[in-house]
Amino acid sequence: MTLNKKTTVTKKGLVAAIAAQAKLHPTQVREVIQGLLEQITEALERGERLELRDFGVFEVVTRKQKVGRNPKNAAVPIIIPERRVVKFTAGKRMRRRIREVT
Repeated sequence: MTLNKKTTVTKKGLVAAIAAQAKLHPTQVREVIQGLLEQITEALERGERLELRDFGVFEVVTRKQKVGRNPKNAAVPIIIPERRVVKFTAGKRMRRRIREVT
């Protein structure tokens, strides 16, 4: 299988697919997905590392301050401040499945 076109899967699309697969009402599925997303966000806010076996790991990392350049005026440095970002590292099963698709 090869990927020809990039598409976007939305929360609504996930809800519909899971509801059909699990034979559940979409409202129930939406509540579970929203609850999962809230729990992930709250764990990351607390600085916790979130590991979902075979899927991947979410963690908050701090990117150091760095100097950037404006492409239109490279002589003027732009200070990019230190900031915290969410980093995702794919798990073994996900990496293997993605590799098989390409």
